[in-house]
Amino acid sequence: MIGVNRLTSNSELQNLDLIDLLSERHSLVRRISEKAWNDQSEIYISNSEWYIMARVFKKRPTISYVTKNVNISRQAIHKFIKNLSAKGLVEVRNVENNKKEKCIQLTALGEECYEKNAALKAQLEKKIAEKIGAEQVNILKDILKLDWGI
Repeated sequence: MIGVNRLTSNSELQNLDLIDLLSERHSLVRRISEKAWNDQSEIYISNSEWYIMARVFKKRPTISYVTKNVNISRQAIHKFIKNLSAKGLVEVRNVENNKKEKCIQLTALGEECYEKNAALKAQLEKKIAEKIGAEQVNILKDILKLDWGI
């Protein structure tokens, strides 16, 4: 076992279809990743907030761009951005020559947190590779990157 609170036993996984297998594994690694962060940091960051931070990292997108490219409701995105801003992880600024648009970027603290979390995720990936093999992890990543035509 790689992490915490295994959702489903291996025998139960054998009977799941592709969609449910992806869902089970996604939930498991997200939970482990979130716990790893929260065990070492005093700043709680939800998975949705990480999702937004990933879209903003090393960029300055407009909030409207984020709302169109993140699979979260517009209202929830605004709430998460407000929360991230209150934690000192992002700042919202006016877009030059545009009074309507606002852009978002990570603060120095936000970038530091993002990079620390990336290192934690790399450790988790390494643990998975130790369990199932580095080649299997690379094959899985390649398959997930393919255009599935759906």
